[in-house]
Amino acid sequence: MTETDRPSPCSRPGPGLAAAWSSVGGDPALLTRVTTVERPEVLPARLPVRELARACVGACALAAAELGARRAGSRRPGGPALPGTPAVRVDDGAVAAAFVSERHLLVGGRAPVSFAPLSRFWRTADGWVRTHTNYPHHRARLLAALGTSDEPEAVAAALAARSAAEVEETVYAAGGLAVALRTPAEWAAHEQAAAVARRPLVERGRLDSAPARVLGPVGRDPLLPAAGLRVLDLTRVVAGPVATRTLALLGADVLRLDPPGLPELPDQHIDTGFGKRSALLDLAAGRDTFEELLAAADVVVTGYRPGSLERLGLGPEELAGRRPGVVVAELSAWGAYGPWGGRRGFDSLVQAATGIAVSEGSAGRPGTLPAQALDHGTGHLLAAAVLRALTEQEDEGGSRFVRLALARTAAWLLEGASPTRAPEGEPAAEGVVVPGPAAGCSADGWLTETDSALGRLRYARSPVSFADGPRDWTRPPRPWGTDAARWA
Repeated sequence: MTETDRPSPCSRPGPGLAAAWSSVGGDPALLTRVTTVERPEVLPARLPVRELARACVGACALAAAELGARRAGSRRPGGPALPGTPAVRVDDGAVAAAFVSERHLLVGGRAPVSFAPLSRFWRTADGWVRTHTNYPHHRARLLAALGTSDEPEAVAAALAARSAAEVEETVYAAGGLAVALRTPAEWAAHEQAAAVARRPLVERGRLDSAPARVLGPVGRDPLLPAAGLRVLDLTRVVAGPVATRTLALLGADVLRLDPPGLPELPDQHIDTGFGKRSALLDLAAGRDTFEELLAAADVVVTGYRPGSLERLGLGPEELAGRRPGVVVAELSAWGAYGPWGGRRGFDSLVQAATGIAVSEGSAGRPGTLPAQALDHGTGHLLAAAVLRALTEQEDEGGSRFVRLALARTAAWLLEGASPTRAPEGEPAAEGVVVPGPAAGCSADGWLTETDSALGRLRYARSPVSFADGPRDWTRPPRPWGTDAARWA
């Protein structure tokens, strides 16, 4: 294993720390506080996945260090950023382990299954589609749209008789998930790609003129920048839960709320549930309970399809109107705009639609990134944006919103495209290229174990690291939906 320990450069082509830090409004002078341990063998890919992952984690750690320094007394509101900001260290090995955390998870010695059998690439009459059926209701809708059984041979035959575009639209109309494989050029010509390209990597702004936030002091053993803050977590799957898992690491009281009739995938919940509590609440029927929680919340993180919460009167403006000073963080797959603004999506589908799968494939066959890097990268960048919004509130006040989309992160990754590096992997069914099992190197140094109510857990530590900061979560994940819907 090779490594290079060096200060992070302020600029380089494609995804880099300077761009990530600028996207969340960070002071460029603070970039000198970051040192990276570069390990060229991790997260092997043609696209600059390793650089994107490093940048997102680095921005998150730097935002945490900045806020922590202020709360620990190293910097007063409105004062200079240096020299009190703790040093940040970003190790590619730790980042790579965290970005494939679901592969390292063991629950009582059992390894989870990340993708359902029908979640994969399929040949169509004129190309390929990618389906997502990890959730039972999405699987049922795909099969209903195709009018077939769940036998892989039957699904393959039904898809082979249709065009990729027809499958995409038919399955979407039925509430399922399938996207046509596109080249980067084909995606660039799509209306949704144009809408995404017009937006910044991180959308951020003020919602009102609420008074400046006053955060209490914190100690340095460890330094917890988010200590005392309450975070309502209305997210599912990976990206949003990664963001709130990171805020929990940094000291926040994170309460995840899920709809009672829509269970999360058990292993996915475990992997992203460290440091949090988990409760069930119907946001419509349990509105009084939600309003009580909102009245004491500092941050609300949402991962619902754009427009869904607005229909319940829970959009950013409405939340800020009832809880002045709140930070609202929104996450979506395709963005809250454009013709696909209301569509569901997942990391694997965004890879297929935007041309990433073509860029990582070979001989006309689609490939994948060595990690769900859009999910993990966007999740860490979302946490960074929340932390920076909290810092800015101390100086300027105002309720805040931050907004990210997997498709916009994908566009950022593709901006740094270069054909110079070949992906490492092995052929899978249908000739799809999949990443090797270890994402490039041994992760043993970044794994640990703990007991929990769910059994003995092996898991990847957070890659967010700064001087005096936390090394691990203070509590393991809780069983899904078993906590009360109230603040600790």
